[in-house]
Formats: sequence, structure tokens, C-alpha cells
Amino acid sequence: MKNAIHTAQQSIILESEAAQLAFAARVAAALNGAFIFLLSGNLGTGKTSFARGFIHASGFDGVVKSPTYTLVEAYPISHRRKAYHFDLYRLADAEELAYIGARDYFNDTDVCLIEWPEKAAEFLPPADWLCEFAYHSCGRKIKISALSDKGKDLMLLVFCD
Repeated sequence: MKNAIHTAQQSIILESEAAQLAFAARVAAALNGAFIFLLSGNLGTGKTSFARGFIHASGFDGVVKSPTYTLVEAYPISHRRKAYHFDLYRLADAEELAYIGARDYFNDTDVCLIEWPEKAAEFLPPADWLCEFAYHSCGRKIKISALSDKGKDLMLLVFCD
């Protein structure tokens, strides 16, 4: 029998950007270690808003800009941790990530939030959460799949209180 991790899923509907930022802050408050978030969905569904809300709630006070042209931006979120915000929308080839040393960002300390992960699926390490953002008649819907034991633990902390 394989020791497989069974995927846990949860969906949430957020009626406004403020609600989306509050949800990101709730996730940030529950997380205290390294983690990889894959943020998938169409343009304008809230991937960057979630990343911005998470980074601010994790302790970064400055401007969080979209890394659309730089591919990745680093933000200190504590004296020992960083959040790396990737936007792979304009990525032509996954090898571009190797050229910028992105493998070093996936470590035992830091948090990675990756928009458009499907553009570099073969390059990326296993993720903890897949967050699928979509339009909804009441705002935005996020379907979250926990892909690791850490992901399941975080899901319990965020959704079961």
C-alpha cells in the first residue's frame, strides 16, 4: 500500500476585495513555516490581491507590486523569513526560472506564492496548496486543494475553528 497523501478540498466565496484580503490575512496568521501556494485562474480573479493581502498580513509594510515583468519579487516577512511572489504570466520558457536562481527560493524557511503555475509545472517543486480562483456571481470563488500534509494542517487551521 502506497503512503499517498489524499487531497483535501475546500471552496470559499468572497464577495469583495476586502473579503479576499481578510481571507489572505487569516491564512497568513495560521501559517508559520515554509509553504508553496499555487495561484491559478483567469486574469482579474484575485490571485495578486490574495498574494498582496498575504504578504502584508505576514509583516511586510511596503508596496507589494505585481512581478509580471520581473517574474519574482522578494519580501521580508520576518527577521528570518521571506515571501517570494512569482507571476509567470509572461514566462516564455520554464528554463528562465533556472537562470534567475529560482530553485533557491524553494527552501525550508520561506513562502512562495506562484501565479500562473501551469506555465512552469515541470520546474516547480510539489506544492502545499493549489488555489483556483474564479469569477462568481457574488464576487470571487476560491477552490483550495491541500496537496501535502502541511497543506492539510493549514486547511484545518483556516477552515475549522
